[in-house]
Amino acid sequence: MAFEETTRPVVLVIEDEPIMRMMALDLVEDAGFEAVEASSADDAVRLLEARPDIRIVFSDIDLGVGMDGLKLARAIRDRWPPVEIVMTSGKVRPGAHDFPVRGRFFEKPYRRDEVTAALLELAA
Repeated sequence: MAFEETTRPVVLVIEDEPIMRMMALDLVEDAGFEAVEASSADDAVRLLEARPDIRIVFSDIDLGVGMDGLKLARAIRDRWPPVEIVMTSGKVRPGAHDFPVRGRFFEKPYRRDEVTAALLELAA
């Protein structure tokens, strides 16, 4: 299931590793979404402030320097409650109390089809 070109939901991809970011962007675009990218939580917040059309955030938890993905997810839930959140990590396994309401988590290496299905479900 793909979306019409004119109505494609926007997904913000946040990943500090360039190769992983490119792979995540490809996944999001292949699923029929418009992808916007950020390499840090600070960049992501700036994009969320500037782009009210962002519907889903797909982020790594370990973002290197600055705010991590879990803190970013809580900030998103507080400031932009309608935005859906999908997180991933190969290092951190968040507990239920660490994760915002409606958030989804996928352990790396994640399966593309599972993440795609979650993105499509959240956008519906």
